[in-house]
Amino acid sequence: MIELKTPAEIQRMHVAGRFVAEVLSEVGQLADVGVNLLDLEHHVRGMIKRRGAESCYWDYAPSFGRGPFRNVICLSVNDAVLHGLPHDYTLRDGDVLSADLAVSIDGWVADSARTVVVGTATEEDLRIIRATEEALEAAIEMARPGNRLGDISAAIWAVARDYGYPVNNEFGGHGIGRTMHEEPHVSNKGRTGRGLTLRPGLTLALEPWFARTTDRIVYDADGWTIRSADGSRTAHSEHTVAITEDAPLVLTRRDTEHPVRQGDSASRLSTKDA
Repeated sequence: MIELKTPAEIQRMHVAGRFVAEVLSEVGQLADVGVNLLDLEHHVRGMIKRRGAESCYWDYAPSFGRGPFRNVICLSVNDAVLHGLPHDYTLRDGDVLSADLAVSIDGWVADSARTVVVGTATEEDLRIIRATEEALEAAIEMARPGNRLGDISAAIWAVARDYGYPVNNEFGGHGIGRTMHEEPHVSNKGRTGRGLTLRPGLTLALEPWFARTTDRIVYDADGWTIRSADGSRTAHSEHTVAITEDAPLVLTRRDTEHPVRQGDSASRLSTKDA
């Protein structure tokens, strides 16, 4: 069942979204050479506790994972892209880190992800991060009343094609609201004019993620961490978005974030927020 939210309910989701944005901004700043993933995990735990929020990941046990998940943030490094289980790993110069966070505040959820480069960045790493950010902005632009769900999926796919990145269809975006995962599923690959008609009040977590040279994935022995099957590097960008009568409302936009759209200068993308 798809639940449309009232403007008041969207504002309550926006409260959670602003907090998620704050946490991910801080994680991006803290992610540095010599920092352990477990230190980032415990820092985020402290932020969540102080805010009085609840982690949507703790004790999460879906069919695709080896649950329950006993962490509050997903941290995925290099060829890992989704559901990265924080573990005893110290970040190195040139690592690519994807951080994904979902929390609930007063019963309403927001979900977002970002990818940063630790230390020295290569052109190719910046390129794939930029591709996911462009794809996310293209998807957000399609999140308007009267459009179809397939318009969002097609927008993501078009950016991936322009960059030459394959697209995996096993995991994608989703509805969100009172819980982290609601209907509908939002594929990162699709055709325009297909699927559900978008209506005001629909809230979606849109999350393009790409690997450089494959659309196949493998799981780590931990049962959670998903990697590119060929070991190529990855990137992941996500925002929670509300469809309104007017423009799409991004509920998890970071204060220092500069949305990257097709045709923008590559210099707009930095390894971390300014």
